[in-house]
Amino acid sequence: QVQLVESGGGSVQAGGSLRLSCAASPDRHSTDCVGWFRQGPGKAERQGVAAIDGRTGTTYYANSMKGRFTISQDKSKNTVYLQMNSLNPEDTAMYYCAAGCSAYGGSWLRGLKYTSWGRGTQVTVSS
Repeated sequence: QVQLVESGGGSVQAGGSLRLSCAASPDRHSTDCVGWFRQGPGKAERQGVAAIDGRTGTTYYANSMKGRFTISQDKSKNTVYLQMNSLNPEDTAMYYCAAGCSAYGGSWLRGLKYTSWGRGTQVTVSS
């Protein structure tokens, strides 16, 4: 199991930016597969936001996040970041980091892809 700790959430006004961090346990494979998900207020399911294949640097984004969100990694720190720009109130949600490559061979933006989850960090965007 990969241990994950998210940070960087907070309250911002519409149009603002935040950078979320996901610090993974110090294992050489802990960031091979990392995804960011979010669960908005009253929503039953978590939505895939962005993901990164830590081995190749390949990134994946949900369509509504392309151009606004950027996922990146710092291998020396075992940390994955989610830079979020042009935030709007619809981005208000609890944001979760997921890691650990499962046997699931489908979309990187599905929770089935990962074996471990963090506890989340709250992002609130006001209009």
